[in-house]
Amino acid sequence: MSRIGKKPITIPEGVEVKIDGQNVTVKGPKGTLTKEFHKNMKINLESNVLKVERPDDEPSNRSLHGLTRTLLNNMIEGTTKGFERKLEVNGVGYRAQKQGTKLVMNLGYSHPVEIEAPEGISFDVPNPNEIIVKGMDKELVGQTAAVIRTKRPPEVYRGKGIKYVEEVIRRKEGKAGKK
Repeated sequence: MSRIGKKPITIPEGVEVKIDGQNVTVKGPKGTLTKEFHKNMKINLESNVLKVERPDDEPSNRSLHGLTRTLLNNMIEGTTKGFERKLEVNGVGYRAQKQGTKLVMNLGYSHPVEIEAPEGISFDVPNPNEIIVKGMDKELVGQTAAVIRTKRPPEVYRGKGIKYVEEVIRRKEGKAGKK
């Protein structure tokens, strides 16, 4: 039995969960999320506790069991607290700024790089070298942060580029000089 899949999810106060077949809608203080789950997974709601059950021990059903429970938990957590991903901009002259809902970055190119915030995502730029991506959908927050990072990935010789705050860049030694 999946250790993660068999854990019940307690629904906090102020959160409303509706199950319509395989569609689950979670409505909380920050907004509403809807997701359709695999037909093999049975999602039960009993007195503010969500449980996920699988029909048998097929490998595909075993993998879906924990995934379904985690996705449901992320939906509930996202509508109550929300998610955020922090990025760091390193490099001389590299900086980011917020203009309306857009994120405008100078990354050493001949033009500024602009990224429009998808629906449900907001950018926060506390200082020119830090970007915070916020939202209630964990998948969308991570995807948006990954798109920002691809605009100038960190390079291994000088460490310039955009990296996640918790990411560690393994630096390489430059060209060896003549002896």
